[in-house]
Amino acid sequence: MPKTTAPGAALTYADWMAAAEEEYRRLDVLLRSLSAGDWTRATDCAEWDVRAMVAHLVGAAESEASLRELVHQLRRARRVRRQGDFVDKINEVQVRDRAGRTPAQLVADLADVAPRAVRARRRIPRPVRALPLPFGPPLGVRPLGYLMGCIYTRDAWMHRVDISRAAGREPVLTADHDGRIVADVVAEWAAGHGAPYRLHLTGPAGGTWERGTGGEELRLDAVEMLRVVSGRAPGTGLLATTVPF
Repeated sequence: MPKTTAPGAALTYADWMAAAEEEYRRLDVLLRSLSAGDWTRATDCAEWDVRAMVAHLVGAAESEASLRELVHQLRRARRVRRQGDFVDKINEVQVRDRAGRTPAQLVADLADVAPRAVRARRRIPRPVRALPLPFGPPLGVRPLGYLMGCIYTRDAWMHRVDISRAAGREPVLTADHDGRIVADVVAEWAAGHGAPYRLHLTGPAGGTWERGTGGEELRLDAVEMLRVVSGRAPGTGLLATTVPF
């Protein structure tokens, strides 16, 4: 049964690293199950098919694992001539640089780099993780640890959902992994709008959260809620409050 929370305590950095390891494991299982035709299917990210999305995931992990690769992507992104924020330009570099990789190569690349990426993120000293950095929209000024812990893990999680949807698969969801990620997003969403609410999310990753009285009552699937607040589906009322992924 779904649990009622307040929402609960925030995940620690160690929690995020454990979640990242599990997320990469689940991504690996999903990617190895895809058919040849699945790799060209459109995703909820309008400019990317499944192959391009996985290229982004590989590029992001390689930038986490290697300072040299991170600097390369930052330099290349400054030369990208397109509309959008700097993060969009980095993403484009990641996809362009891996345009020649086959699906099988991308799967092998991610399996190779993911453990190194998590190890590198885990080794970042606490004082460095606490440094406030101006990431620009939509993140604004945040501690480095927010990016390295929370955002990179949320990004991988959401892209696993994107790929599952594109390939017509049900994503593997459990309360102990996906439920904690959902609860963290709910906490940030609630802090963002600051209004009273009652939220009931269905599914294995769901739960019930509330604050105050007389607020908006919402009931929807947990994954769908995260799709809405990430900007992948339209939201009205309190669901118009977005959360970074």
